[in-house]
Amino acid sequence: MAYDADVIVIGAGLAGLTATAELVDAGRRVILVDQEPEQSLGGQAHWSFGGLFFVGSPEQRRMRIKDHRELALQDWMGTAAFDREEDHWPREWAKAYVDFACGEKRAWLHGLGVRFFPVVGWAERGGYDAQGHGNSVPRFHITWGTGPGLLAPFVRRVREGVERGLVQLRFRHRATGLGRSAGAVDTVSGEVLEPSAAERGKASSREVTGSFEFRAQAVIVTSGGIGGNHDLVRAHWPERLGTPPAKLLSGVPAHVDGLMLGIAERAGARLINRDRMWHYTEGIENWNPIWHKHGIRILPGPSSLWLDARGDRLPVPLFPGFDTLGTLSHIMGTGYDHTWFVLNQRVIGKEFTLSGSEQNPDLTGKSVRGVIDRARADVPGPVKAFMDHGADFVVEKDLGALVRGMNALTKEPLIDEAALHRTIAARDRETVNPYTKDLQVMAMRGARKFVGDRLIRTAAPHRLLDPQAGPLIAVRLNILTRKTLGGLETDLSSRVLREGGAPLPGVYAAGEAAGFGGGGVHGYRSLEGTFLGGCLFSGRAAGRAAAKSVG
Repeated sequence: MAYDADVIVIGAGLAGLTATAELVDAGRRVILVDQEPEQSLGGQAHWSFGGLFFVGSPEQRRMRIKDHRELALQDWMGTAAFDREEDHWPREWAKAYVDFACGEKRAWLHGLGVRFFPVVGWAERGGYDAQGHGNSVPRFHITWGTGPGLLAPFVRRVREGVERGLVQLRFRHRATGLGRSAGAVDTVSGEVLEPSAAERGKASSREVTGSFEFRAQAVIVTSGGIGGNHDLVRAHWPERLGTPPAKLLSGVPAHVDGLMLGIAERAGARLINRDRMWHYTEGIENWNPIWHKHGIRILPGPSSLWLDARGDRLPVPLFPGFDTLGTLSHIMGTGYDHTWFVLNQRVIGKEFTLSGSEQNPDLTGKSVRGVIDRARADVPGPVKAFMDHGADFVVEKDLGALVRGMNALTKEPLIDEAALHRTIAARDRETVNPYTKDLQVMAMRGARKFVGDRLIRTAAPHRLLDPQAGPLIAVRLNILTRKTLGGLETDLSSRVLREGGAPLPGVYAAGEAAGFGGGGVHGYRSLEGTFLGGCLFSGRAAGRAAAKSVG
């Protein structure tokens, strides 16, 4: 029986597009299948902020950030905390990825036409010792054009492959099985779903109208993770993070269901580190949702007062933007699913950015004027829309009204006004001198020593209860599902491995399905800006290796 193509790629997100583009460059014939309609081409990357992790970049040097491989690798390994036998390949992928981020990554993307916002962001600041979790320096580079801007050159290269007769795009094709006919996995079978006009991100029909079976010399799995499947998230929720939250918001559409991971496992692939996951603690309900339980993450500066459900400050160093999973673990030990930011308009105007391409029209639209207008605004437009319409926002002129509004959003009135006033007043007293014992105030002052934070990300320390900085704002924060850190175990050629370590013949994996490389390149935690980059790096490796294997 003849082959239908040289390679079949399952999943048309960033990793799948990258792999397909590499196959096209090598002159290979590809069938790219995806269960969603064509309007969802690019998958989750379309909705992303476009953050990328670079080391020693021109943007860093212009901002006087001294960064190098040894520091970045120290940060990565301290953050990942690899401690399992199956962490061999994730560790090797981590070293290779840091080399990529220090080396050709930026030049490669720049050569494809990708450009970057000049101000570097400082994500996951850690707050522990030098060998612990976190970025020692700012490394978060925002793509000019956000997620769509990063996708554009890969979409273009794949469509050029279609025009050359090398690529078949098979949307509404849901893979349900991997089969063998000559020792190697060479068959992808599945269901054809009815056509759908659903807008990008909206739920599409699952009505089956037929079946398909394609054969090729190699298969690349780039089907994503489990973030849209809350049943799977809860099933694999690790004990170290406490009891799974009763309420979860979704940072990804429902089609990010993880079903292909089980299909690959049944075909003989080894799935590792499935209890490692990355969920955000600063989720808010989207007042204008695109998918079910659509949540948006706040990318906060360091000044908001972070309180648990009862109004107590979170412990050091769980400040906004410092340690996502450390904060998640603490929250799940409180007996409640939600926390609070308490701040004022001066802070929200300077420090709140909302994650996602649709929440940043200036950056997504590559509008210099829009960026300038955002910087000049008291509160950026997308943030103001949440203040006006968001279910999680309380905006009041005085603390008593703020507390009443906070308690109205919960099943029981947990916040005591007098206690909250004491907490805020105590922190306020620490802002009037250039020295302090409050470590969050130290962190705020430390952040402002970095020119990027001082210009656009960190308000000058001031009293939260200062009427001139008001009104007061409280934001109820929810747990937001996002990334799967474990996945299909792969070697540095993106070949999927079986139990025992031998390759599963004919099968490669990339992106979130492979834990962004090796079955878990991040270990337990991420440094941020590394998910899109992991899709690029592992997708490129898979495409190049598969191209050689079928030559």
